[in-house]
Amino acid sequence: MTAMPDVLEHVEQAQALQADQPYVLIVWNDPVNLMSYVSYVFRSYFGYSEAKADELMMQVHQAGRSVVSTGTREKIEADVAAMHGFGLWATLSKADAA
Repeated sequence: MTAMPDVLEHVEQAQALQADQPYVLIVWNDPVNLMSYVSYVFRSYFGYSEAKADELMMQVHQAGRSVVSTGTREKIEADVAAMHGFGLWATLSKADAA
């Protein structure tokens, strides 16, 4: 009978660790949006400087994707929805999988 509390404790620890694991927002290159517009979105939504926004935009353009934001799953889900609202292609991923 003592094994059951140990199993529950292990499951709770694993869930807590998973909840703490950061997620990332990945913005993907697309054939529709202008580079200047993508940079504008990064500046206006995330508050990035022009230089930082242009750097991330160039990563999207040249590498096909860029990690633009990091945070909790809930925050990144909101960021993904916002990027979709701006017409950008975006997904979320666990930080260690990006």
